[in-house]
Amino acid sequence: MSQLDFRHHFLIAMPAMVDSPFAKALVYICEHNEQGALGIIVNGPTNLTLGELFEQTKIPMGAFELSDMPVYFGGPVQTDRGFVLHKPLGQWQSTLTINDNLGLTTSRDILLAVGAGQEPKNLLLTLGYSGWAPGQLEHELTENAWLTVPASEHILFELPPEERLPAAMALLGVDYASLSEYAGHA
Repeated sequence: MSQLDFRHHFLIAMPAMVDSPFAKALVYICEHNEQGALGIIVNGPTNLTLGELFEQTKIPMGAFELSDMPVYFGGPVQTDRGFVLHKPLGQWQSTLTINDNLGLTTSRDILLAVGAGQEPKNLLLTLGYSGWAPGQLEHELTENAWLTVPASEHILFELPPEERLPAAMALLGVDYASLSEYAGHA
């Protein structure tokens, strides 16, 4: 059987995940291979803004139009570390290339560029990420923990966080409220 690749897909948490950091989460998968999967929750803004984060990390913030942008809870792994999902790709010290347009960068140089008002203008900054061991995501999918749908850059960068999950559901032609907490198996 060939390896499934859910890179550049959304994972939509099923309603049964109520007692989890993934309750009502929309996760963007950045990497998926034989070593596991890595993604970030893209609809969980925190109370922290980009301007406040830059102030705490002593990075000058000249790009004032971005200072009110929320910082997101990306997942329960390494919550003290920043992850920047962005387009265009650019040339950064530590970037995971997702596709021709998107990258996930963890190096400080991207924050310095953003603070100086340079590219990338399309970005989403998270603290933490979501990770799965080899075969774990595939197992969770067989247990009906997630729905999957190819991702949309429009949803990632142009919609406010509260509209992202319903928009991803609309890509499937399903309303989140109509999902059952319990899944059946054929």
